[in-house]
Amino acid sequence: MVFDIKEENGGMYATVSGRLDTPAAVNAQKEIVPLLENADKHITLDCSQLEYISSSGLRLFLTIRKETAAKGGKVIITNINDEIRKVFSMTGFFNLFEIR
Repeated sequence: MVFDIKEENGGMYATVSGRLDTPAAVNAQKEIVPLLENADKHITLDCSQLEYISSSGLRLFLTIRKETAAKGGKVIITNINDEIRKVFSMTGFFNLFEIR
């Protein structure tokens, strides 16, 4: 599983796990529907169990960000490891998301 989603404290909380490569990102399009439907809330993406992210995975995060921006919500990304941190740094994601 890539996204484990639950409602928590009036917002949405998703644990992102495993490898978010192209095949996983394609499958995750269906998994993130609850996040997109609740894009007017705060959405926390916990990446403590995320091992790898490809450009397709980054695009999935951007889809969530775009929808929350349109509906007045907010995306917070937490617990990224050093490898994911490098990818976020190279791609400018630190400028697009609140990362804790």
